[in-house]
Amino acid sequence: MIPGFSSKRRFSELSEQEILALAISAEEDDGRIYLTYAQHLRADYPQSAKIFEGMAQEEETHRQRLIDLHQQRFGEVIPLIRREHVAGFYHRKPTWLMQNLGVERIREEAADMERAAHQFYLKAAQQTSDAQTRKLLGELALAEAGHEKAAERLEEEHLAGDRREEEDRAAHRQFLLTWVQPGLAGLMDGSVSTLAPIFAAAFATGDTWQTFLVGLAASVGAGISMGFTEAASDDGELSGRGSPIKRGLASGIMTTVGGLGHALPYLIPDFNTATTIAVIIVFFELWAIAWIQNKYMETPFFRAAFQVVLGGALVFAAGILIGSA
Repeated sequence: MIPGFSSKRRFSELSEQEILALAISAEEDDGRIYLTYAQHLRADYPQSAKIFEGMAQEEETHRQRLIDLHQQRFGEVIPLIRREHVAGFYHRKPTWLMQNLGVERIREEAADMERAAHQFYLKAAQQTSDAQTRKLLGELALAEAGHEKAAERLEEEHLAGDRREEEDRAAHRQFLLTWVQPGLAGLMDGSVSTLAPIFAAAFATGDTWQTFLVGLAASVGAGISMGFTEAASDDGELSGRGSPIKRGLASGIMTTVGGLGHALPYLIPDFNTATTIAVIIVFFELWAIAWIQNKYMETPFFRAAFQVVLGGALVFAAGILIGSA
């Protein structure tokens, strides 16, 4: 392709038949997206799955209406034109990206899809002077607005009363099991277990660079170990804890972050300054762990703080004693 030259056509260059064909393909794509969401959510969020099944049926109804209009005006052969062929046309996110997000985020994406389609048809209607085409595009805009109302109606039908709260609780629980719990375990392990080797190396050598290398090795090594251990310990099928890859990433990354927090200050050449900053960071790390336990795991704050600070203080003292021996 010649640099600066796009193979996409501008919307203003499309004929009325091509605009209608584009709308048909867009409706078909959206219907398939909604069915994919429904399949993804059916096991854990059956009521939300029903909503997306209903929205897919709405899309199919409107697609058939568009096909009927095309047959009346232009005949049986529908031109092959899709949204990716047109510059500036609204795009849909790949379904495999959205499936990794929570049910609430998927609901928001569906609402954005309907709003974008509605705005597209309104703009398209403004760009044509042909009365029949303007009428057609106006009807399509109303249809998309009707989709949004239909989604609200379906949500009221399938998520009335306690059903929405039940699904929200299930989504929150899944978030805790897949991300928060492994991440918290990793942060605790990385923050506490690396205290002894880092401060032992600091007080044994008095060399900030060597201490940093020890801390980096301990943090990365612990992160890799925790990540693989979490991923291999449970495939999530029976426990319902979610993807082992996600849990392994959460645990491994947070373990590394927890260790690096008090290793990075030793990039400062002055030993006393680096150690003072590292100790301050350790204090904030331990209190952050206690806050996370209180917020997400509903552990009483002072009990969590006592457990974490006491354990961290013991490991910290052990590192200093060993390093000073």
